[in-house]
Amino acid sequence: MPSFAVLLQPSGWRFAADADTSVLAAAQAAGIKLPSSCRNGTCRACMCQLRAGAVRYRIEWPGLSRDEKDEGWILPCVAHATAPLEILSPHAERITAAPEAPARPLTGARR
Repeated sequence: MPSFAVLLQPSGWRFAADADTSVLAAAQAAGIKLPSSCRNGTCRACMCQLRAGAVRYRIEWPGLSRDEKDEGWILPCVAHATAPLEILSPHAERITAAPEAPARPLTGARR
């Protein structure tokens, strides 16, 4: 399964996206949160602009107009990379892991 480099702008963050994984899921696996809601191509919350590269969709017609597609807009929740990508997503954030709670001994546990 091929993997493609993805460059997020304006942050400059990079991650890899497998051809069988949506760009949104690949970003999340790399610790990057892109705006999203429905994750099925209808709400358009994740919409961002493709500056370089190419994607394909696994659904017949994602929630983009022909003009939007022609202008380079993509929906990362249902887009799969077919080449290295550069995308503009100004609201991307790093995902910070919550610190683990310290382990506490069980006291007074009932059986």
